[in-house]
Amino acid sequence: MKENYLGVDVSPLNYDELISALYKRLEEQQNSFIVAINPEKIMKAKQDEELRTLLNRADFQIPDGIGVILASKLKGGSINSRVTGIDMMMRICEESVKRNKSVFLFGAKPGIAEEAQAGLEKLYPGIRVAGTLNGYEKDPDVIRQTINDAKPDILFVAMGSPAQEYFIVNNMSELHPHIFQGVGGSFDVLSGRIKRAPQAFQRLGLEWFYRLLKEPKRIKRQLILPKFLISVLKK
Repeated sequence: MKENYLGVDVSPLNYDELISALYKRLEEQQNSFIVAINPEKIMKAKQDEELRTLLNRADFQIPDGIGVILASKLKGGSINSRVTGIDMMMRICEESVKRNKSVFLFGAKPGIAEEAQAGLEKLYPGIRVAGTLNGYEKDPDVIRQTINDAKPDILFVAMGSPAQEYFIVNNMSELHPHIFQGVGGSFDVLSGRIKRAPQAFQRLGLEWFYRLLKEPKRIKRQLILPKFLISVLKK
C-alpha cells in the first residue's frame, strides 16, 4: 500500500519489487508511469494542486530522496531505502537485456541522448536502444511518430520535472512503449558530461550533501528538507 505525505503518494517497493511489477505489467501490455518523489517536489505539490494530481497519476512514485525515508520512519511507515531515478533507469535497462526489450531515449540537448546510448551500450552489452531524439524537437506529431516508428518497449524522457511528467501523461496513450520514466539529467550522467557523487556518498544517501559541497548556492533548496519534515510531523 502506498504511503502519502502532504497529499503526495509514495510507493514503498524496493528495486527488485519494482522491476518484477514493471515487467509483469509490460508482458500484460499495461502502461506503467514512474515518477521520482523527493521533499522538494512534495513541498511544491503541497501548494500546487495540478502538480499534486500529476504526481499521483503515476503508477509508481519512487522515494528518490533521503527526506522521504526519514518521513516514513517518523510516521511508522515501511519505506526503508531510496529508489533513485537514475538507478531505477539503470535497473530497468539491465533487465531489458535479460528480457530482450528495447528502450528509447528522448530529451536533453542535441547529441546528449546519443552519448547516453553509448554509455548504456558500454554498461550493458546487448542492450537494444531502439532510437534517440533530442528534447529540442517541439513538434508533437514528429515526436510521437519518431518514437512509434522505433517501436520501443520502454521510454525514458529527460526534459526536467515536471515537463517530462506532463509529456508522459499527455502522450502515453498514443505511444508504443509500456514503461515510461522521466529521468531528469540522467542522460548527462550516462554521457559522462556530469559526474555522480562517489559511491560512498550514494550508499549513505548523501548525494545531496556532495552536490551541496560542489554547488554551495544549492543551500536554499536543501533548507526545504527540515521544512518538509516539520510539515509531515504537524500533519
